[in-house]
Amino acid sequence: MKEKHRELVRCLSLVSQLGITMLTPVILCVMLGVWLDNRFSTYFTLPLLILGILAGARSAYLLAKKAVRPDEERDDD
Repeated sequence: MKEKHRELVRCLSLVSQLGITMLTPVILCVMLGVWLDNRFSTYFTLPLLILGILAGARSAYLLAKKAVRPDEERDDD
């Protein structure tokens, strides 16, 4: 039972971490884009939003890849 609880907590923390990892660059890029648009009357929000999505997706991919590696090694034993 203790092992199942530990695995559940591990999975929930990974999902939370993936969400935070994905949203942080998106929110920061949008905030920067809105600030630049208001300050200089430009249209940087959309390009920065796309950049934030790409950066968040890359970070989430690397995090998920790192989290899956130990499971693969453990299953081989």
